[in-house]
Amino acid sequence: MLKAVEIKPDVFWVGGIDWNERNFHGYTTERGSTYNAYLIMDEKITLIDTCKRPFVDELIERIGTIVDPAKIDYIVSNHVEMDHSGGLPALAEIAPNATIVTGAPKGVAGLTAHYGEGLNLMGVKTGDTLDIGRRTLTFVQTPMVHWPDSMVTYDEYDQILFSNDSFGQHYASSKRFDDEVGLPEVLVQAKKYYANIVMPYGKNVEAALKALSGLSFDMIAPAHGIIWRSHVPEILDMYAKWSSGEPDEYALVVYDSMWHTTEAMAVEITEAFVEMGIPARLLDLKVNHISDIMAEVLSARYIAVGSPTLNKTMMPTVSAFLCYMRGLAPAGRVGIPFGSYGWAPMGPGEVYSALESCKFTLPEAPLTHQWVEDADGLNALHDAVVEFVSLFHDKVE
Repeated sequence: MLKAVEIKPDVFWVGGIDWNERNFHGYTTERGSTYNAYLIMDEKITLIDTCKRPFVDELIERIGTIVDPAKIDYIVSNHVEMDHSGGLPALAEIAPNATIVTGAPKGVAGLTAHYGEGLNLMGVKTGDTLDIGRRTLTFVQTPMVHWPDSMVTYDEYDQILFSNDSFGQHYASSKRFDDEVGLPEVLVQAKKYYANIVMPYGKNVEAALKALSGLSFDMIAPAHGIIWRSHVPEILDMYAKWSSGEPDEYALVVYDSMWHTTEAMAVEITEAFVEMGIPARLLDLKVNHISDIMAEVLSARYIAVGSPTLNKTMMPTVSAFLCYMRGLAPAGRVGIPFGSYGWAPMGPGEVYSALESCKFTLPEAPLTHQWVEDADGLNALHDAVVEFVSLFHDKVE
């Protein structure tokens, strides 16, 4: 039998574990995911969120180890997206007298659009409260972290922040807490999650952190991944850093190559960064997934992207990476477009245009090499990279 897990007295994790999830909207989830829901046993029995629809039987079974699901009085829906709300129709049928509490107006509109007019909805806004007995829940809307309807629920009695997608990770585990898994592993997954889902909304994250700064809590219970109880200050600090948009003095060299000339250029550019004392990482798009690369982009001040010319354009892998990165909107980066060509430098030119659309600071033109690499060409490339990067590197030393 599936069991609920008590995370504080009379507060239980009752979610679903998706051991086999490997792709979430183009983001590789190599460690699976969880769809977390939380049951509060008080005078008014309250469920915080549901789960993705295929896991609703898990959710109901875990609730049933604590209480008859029909007795639930309130269901708080912090977020409309269906990996959170997919279980609502089944729960509403089992507990027809339950009131579904969600953000107003976006949450109410979103749940109605997804599931029709039959739900018993109550809209709340920032500062609104819900008395459930010994506990009073407080709601804080966090728009665009990462949907317009997003909100968090604060339980002052238990000092728990039910944080929705904030502070989450796509990570499946038989353990429920950060200190059971280990901080380094959890932070790797939290960083990848932030980079691939939350990064475009840094200003909104900063606003949310400010709104939450007056609340006292010693546990963060997100909608995905493990629960923070021993490293709450660490994850708050990381979100403050990531949302600031201020990168580290760190370089990425991302490329694809046909006959190794662009690859040779990528290696030379990496060596130029190393020579300047800037930590660098070389990532071939043939073997590195774009969602893993984005976790590195989150930290990198310098992003060099290379492609040869293929059929009058850049390589498809490079195009896909640049499209994906543009959508996640890293700001304040220094870009270095580069690549090789035979008849015309169209591939590197398109890389330049794509990085320009990302609003990166760029050299006057892409760094290119015609035909096969040679020592003189690679030396000239090395010197050009050092000269360009020195304009920025000296300012931060």
